[in-house]
Amino acid sequence: MNSRKPRQGQRDNRSSRVNRGSGGGVSRYEADVLGIGTTKGGQPVAPPRERAPKAATRDVHVEEGTRLQKVLAQAGVGSRRHCENLIAEGRVEVDGQVVTELGTRIDPESAVIHVDGDRIQLDDTLVYLAFNKPTGVVSTMQDEEGRPCVGEYLEGRTERLFHVGRLDYDTEGLLLLTNDGNLANRLQHPRYGVEKVYLATIPGPVPRDLGKRMREGIELEDGPAAVDSFKVVDSQPGMALVEIVLHEGRNRIVRRMFEEVGHPVIALARPQVGPVKVGDLRPGKMRPLNKREVAGLYKAAGL
Repeated sequence: MNSRKPRQGQRDNRSSRVNRGSGGGVSRYEADVLGIGTTKGGQPVAPPRERAPKAATRDVHVEEGTRLQKVLAQAGVGSRRHCENLIAEGRVEVDGQVVTELGTRIDPESAVIHVDGDRIQLDDTLVYLAFNKPTGVVSTMQDEEGRPCVGEYLEGRTERLFHVGRLDYDTEGLLLLTNDGNLANRLQHPRYGVEKVYLATIPGPVPRDLGKRMREGIELEDGPAAVDSFKVVDSQPGMALVEIVLHEGRNRIVRRMFEEVGHPVIALARPQVGPVKVGDLRPGKMRPLNKREVAGLYKAAGL
């Protein structure tokens, strides 16, 4: 029987092979604040390895400012004690600097705060809405021809809201409304590649090579256009439902692409923009975005 013990300084590889589980796919911020992703297979998920927080390389303290934990709590991140723990663990950044001192004061009017990489919106005057635009509605605040328009659904609101991008008259689906001009401009800029999901009903059957052609690019009158992904969701005799994802926002681009390949769109809907989904929101209705959705839009826009 071999009962040899490892020599001094030699690692016992038998014990090093156990308990090497990897962390789950849910961030610690989500687990702490949203209460999700805390267990796996009925057992607690092993916490990630301890990492020493990076020390701030420049001072973000503002002597006459507000304590950081108070600002976070007022922004809805969590209780004051929870926010203090986030700071102490090095999970909070102010203007790009990790802050671990609980006595740090900041200017809420100008500071940019991230928790676990997610932007925290401090300006309570900013509004973010998801609107399910019906077909037969123009994506403008008013229409000279007297057609139904998005502005009619905002009557009674005091904020000066504007739509992020457009959906054509015959298309229904998610339209974001906000008074945050900086975010809106970024979301519409092709540089940031914010993805938009469309569901198109087209004449069938769908040729096997259609997805490949649309991913490689279709030549339109204003230049080539390509989808990021293409998937046939459903197929019936003479008709098919196709999901495409693209980050361009040119006028009627989806309809023009399908028309160019010989499958003119019968019906078109947009169920998602970036991380925001229309879900079960009925056409003509709107809802405020939650903090997680707003943070996701900021991340998608590189803010």
